[in-house]
Amino acid sequence: MQKYVINGGKTLKGSVRIGGAKNAAVAILPAVLLSNEPCIIENLPQISDVTSILHALTSLGATVKTINKSSVQIDPRPAKSYVVSKDIAKGMRASSYFLGALLGRNNRARVAPPGGCDFGVRPIDQHIKGFEALGAKVIIDNGMVDARAISLDGASIYLDVVSVGATINIMLAATKAKGLTIIENAAREPHIVDLANFLNSMGANIMGAGTGVIKIRGVDELHGSNYSIIPDQIEAGTYMVAAAATGGDVTIENVTPKHLESIIAKLTEIGAKVEEFDESVRVYMDSKPKKCNVKTMPHPGFPTDMQPQIAVLLSVAEGTSIVTEGVWDSRFRYVEQLTFMGADIQVDGKSAVITGVNGLKGAPVKAVDLRAGAAMIIAGLIADGTTTVEEIDHIDRGYECLTEKLTTLGADIKRTDDFDDLKVLKNA
Repeated sequence: MQKYVINGGKTLKGSVRIGGAKNAAVAILPAVLLSNEPCIIENLPQISDVTSILHALTSLGATVKTINKSSVQIDPRPAKSYVVSKDIAKGMRASSYFLGALLGRNNRARVAPPGGCDFGVRPIDQHIKGFEALGAKVIIDNGMVDARAISLDGASIYLDVVSVGATINIMLAATKAKGLTIIENAAREPHIVDLANFLNSMGANIMGAGTGVIKIRGVDELHGSNYSIIPDQIEAGTYMVAAAATGGDVTIENVTPKHLESIIAKLTEIGAKVEEFDESVRVYMDSKPKKCNVKTMPHPGFPTDMQPQIAVLLSVAEGTSIVTEGVWDSRFRYVEQLTFMGADIQVDGKSAVITGVNGLKGAPVKAVDLRAGAAMIIAGLIADGTTTVEEIDHIDRGYECLTEKLTTLGADIKRTDDFDDLKVLKNA
């Protein structure tokens, strides 16, 4: 089993380049199925979630050709299947997007429920509500979500809660539906806009992405496109927090500063200095972090995917901070791991009360989910002594070349496995 071994206390300095957005990539890749021509997708992040989506596409019959490490050509025309099996869907939340894409392509989709990180109950009832409004019949059959329609027709759909996944899935299904579809109370995240831009580049007619009301006028067919995915705001935010936590000075390149506004605002409140440029931001910290209250909210609020990372920074801040989770029912499973390292955190329902300590101490910890894993990495970077982070397959889902990027910034981190440790003991 592989793990990260981190010797803490190193200040991060230098520059790091951010890859393509995970959350955009896992929506855009299934969307290629709606095209009647090949597409080239560029700036793909080198992460396991992308690998899983590409594997799912090939299992459906699509042809995937690697152009370089961050670009692929996908020809959806040979895809005949409408089934994404349990074996392929397990481990990735984004498998649900094949429901909307296949329903839009074939009027039929049969997809295993999504896997991915466990934040408690993650229902797809709003997805199903949208599909049914468009004219599909949806049932759960033998552990599979089965959706089928004679035809899809535009409809007005009000989401009971702001749901990124439901917004994306309804967009995918409605792109080739007959007539006008209106999604009200839609999610507004940057990757929603990126998906709409990609679909429009293929000939779709989508307006209002990035606002609470999205209008989709169905078209008969979509053509091929050459499209580059936006930078990953959460990867960028993670390195921004790491720079502040280590008292470092890091320039984060290939970013869209506007997408980072809520993160920049909180880092500034905590005491970090942030300089914005056209496609980069510089973050440096020359003082002890200050206390700060944070509440995660749908975009443009503070991202839930940055909650564990900011909690690590606040764990060594002056005073007491309160972090409130406003998106998921349960996202504090990482707190136990941080307390192993000396953090003083008390969880009460959807809030965590964080009393800053003078420092963290290295310890064996686990990455209980993707962003919690990133938090453990940051904790290891600032801790006194050695930290080992296990179950890092979660981290692989969302962070590319992590060891290489952090090492370039001056971190003492390596990726190893238990077999290597056995060899060391044998040779001792």
